[in-house]
Order: sequence, then structure tokens, then C-alpha cells
Amino acid sequence: MQPNLEDVKQMVVALFGLIASLKRAQKDNQPANQLALLQVIAAHRQVRPSELAEELGVNQSSITRQVQALEDEGDVIVSADPKDQRACLIRLSEPGQNKLYDLTQIGLDRFSKFIANWDAEEVRTLTRLLLKLEQSKTEVAAREGSQVWAHSCWRHKEM
Repeated sequence: MQPNLEDVKQMVVALFGLIASLKRAQKDNQPANQLALLQVIAAHRQVRPSELAEELGVNQSSITRQVQALEDEGDVIVSADPKDQRACLIRLSEPGQNKLYDLTQIGLDRFSKFIANWDAEEVRTLTRLLLKLEQSKTEVAAREGSQVWAHSCWRHKEM
């Protein structure tokens, strides 16, 4: 049975509420910002600031400031791009890998508290459904030949 429009609306309201809450928490929390940045850097052997900005959906000037702070702390190594001397490449240093691990543990501990009264099957079900939603979004984007809105113009308050 297909979900009706009201079911879809309630799902969107719940998702947008959660996304907004997570964004507020990340905005107000320097370690959360660092974690997101370190995770993207770690996912690449080397990455350009423009690629970081694109993946994180932020302005490149913001990435430049954040990378500079991480470099000052010794968490990343910034070097000239041998293919384009005007650009630079960023990679994690060993202390950066350690910081990534530590911040990941803090985040996992925090999320464990959010779901402390859930049973394991509920956690697995939510995970499975979130992955299914992401896969469906990817399939629709491929069929439509364009990217599905990453940041919708909808506001959950308007719904």
C-alpha cells in the first residue's frame, strides 16, 4: 500500500525538524563542526577546499577558516597541489586521525543517549529505512537526470 499525502507530509515534517535540530547543534558546537570536516577529509586521501565546501554545503571561505584552524592545531596537513600550484590539498595528520576517532566516540556516546530506551531492532529498522530513503532519492535523481534537492525550499513550519 502506497503512503498517502498526509503520511508523506508527516515524514517530511519529522525529517526537516530533525535536520534543523542537528544543524543548530552543529552550528553551536565547534567539535561537531570539526567532526564533520574531519570525516570528509578522512573519506579522501587528499581533498581540495572547494571539494570540502561542496560536500559540506558551505561557503569556501568558511572552509578556508576551518581548515586553517585545524592546520594550526596540527590536525591536517595542507600542501600545494602538484597538478595546480594555485590550489592546495588537505589530508589528515596522525593527530587529526586521533581527533577524528575521539570526536566520533563523543558523537556515538551522545546518540546512544538519544536512543537509550530503544531496543536494538528499532535502531536497525530506522537505519534500514534511512538507507532506503537515501537510495530512493538517488534513484529518482538518476531518473530525472538532475540532483534531488539537498536543501529544499520547503519549510516544515509551512506544512
